[in-house]
Amino acid sequence: MSQPSLISTEPATGERLWEGQPVDVGAEIARAHKAWPSWAAKSLSFRIETMRRFANVVRARHARLADLISRETGKPLWEAESEVDSVVNKVEISIAANHDRTPQRQLEGAMGVRGAVRHKPHGLLAVLGPYNFPAHLPNGHIVPALLAGNAIIFKPSEHTPAVGEALVACYHVAGVPEDVVRFAPGGVETGRAIAAHPNIDGLLFTGSAKTGLVLSHQFAGRPGNILALEMGGNNPIVLWNPTDIEAAAVTIVQSAYLSTGQRCTAARRLIVEDGKEAAIIHAIGKIVDRLIIGPPHAKPAPFMGPVINNATADGLQEAFLDLLMRGGKAIRRLDRLEADKPFLTPGLIDVTDVADRPDEELFGPILQIIRVRDFDAALAEANATRFGLSASLIGGSPEDYNRFWSTIRAGVINWNRPTNGAPSSGPFGGVGLSGNHRPSAYYAADYCAYPVVSAEVDQARASIGVGLRDG
Repeated sequence: MSQPSLISTEPATGERLWEGQPVDVGAEIARAHKAWPSWAAKSLSFRIETMRRFANVVRARHARLADLISRETGKPLWEAESEVDSVVNKVEISIAANHDRTPQRQLEGAMGVRGAVRHKPHGLLAVLGPYNFPAHLPNGHIVPALLAGNAIIFKPSEHTPAVGEALVACYHVAGVPEDVVRFAPGGVETGRAIAAHPNIDGLLFTGSAKTGLVLSHQFAGRPGNILALEMGGNNPIVLWNPTDIEAAAVTIVQSAYLSTGQRCTAARRLIVEDGKEAAIIHAIGKIVDRLIIGPPHAKPAPFMGPVINNATADGLQEAFLDLLMRGGKAIRRLDRLEADKPFLTPGLIDVTDVADRPDEELFGPILQIIRVRDFDAALAEANATRFGLSASLIGGSPEDYNRFWSTIRAGVINWNRPTNGAPSSGPFGGVGLSGNHRPSAYYAADYCAYPVVSAEVDQARASIGVGLRDG
């Protein structure tokens, strides 16, 4: 019995963009598993040059790929163009990280013994990608994994298969053998089949905490497989005695509403001093009133596009309503601009009086305000989450930031910068429900290869000096 077709539609229009069939997971894994030893046997310089050709292929297809990302995700074209730039830039970043994080090192040894540390690829790695950055985030796993000598089976989000297919085509055009990177579109069942297959040597995941927890339990009895989880966040942004309220408001709006809130690092909670919230609420409101919300290719360019689909928009509106029913006070309602399309206005809600606030990642343009009595309470509130991805302090003194940095449990901690600003030259990841201590970005090299220590001499020499009977 044939499997149902996969269909991708444009969030902004509802028009069909891509259609295909789920793959035979076993056959795809068999091809990649067979191909990886020959790829691993290539020299590092060969793989580096292949990845540089990949960057050139993406450059040549920049406009086409950006257009496809915009259409399939709904994100504004300017943001999709920035994503393609990140795909290109990832190559040189990964080459530098490979040399820096996983170099070959010589160790001191006695009696003419040479010591060395080298790194080996794991083998076949599965990559499960998200829909919010359907090219950049899986590419952030794939490029360092290929550099290390691994083969890849890549399942994009079921919402963005067209971008996934286009990305894989770029690897192949650049000279990566077709069997070394396999495109495996499909839904949840395809992802489960890939994760459960005995011939994968690891899985690199970016997505929700719910799926990440399932994978964590699934891999608990498989210590021989690497598992890198990059999950979401219920990220706090603390506003404390800001010197420039307008700049603070811009930083908060960027943190909460960039990418229509569909970033794992987006600010979900704004923590402010009780009695001093009026000024920032007013300043945020003035900016929100000016934000353009529209389809990705509109002119003038929108700041926000739609969320990924109508089901997601419905769920976000239900979550906003639930907060209201629990005692939240709407400052800016999360409204639907068109009944049949997933365009949402930025939502702002005071949840200070909501008992047992849900500790969830609301993956969209919803910012919750929480008022606290003092800075100690602000720190406690910021840490009142099972997640630990990103956090920012806006305002405050250097002493306040030192306390903030020392106290907050997160993998990205910023001062007077948005929660969604992380340098590509550093690690990216979180703790708790945000990750499993395998940060990506510059540190992706760490989980794409494993270290091997060797003691080496040209000729065996050995003796046992104690514990033997006379011969």
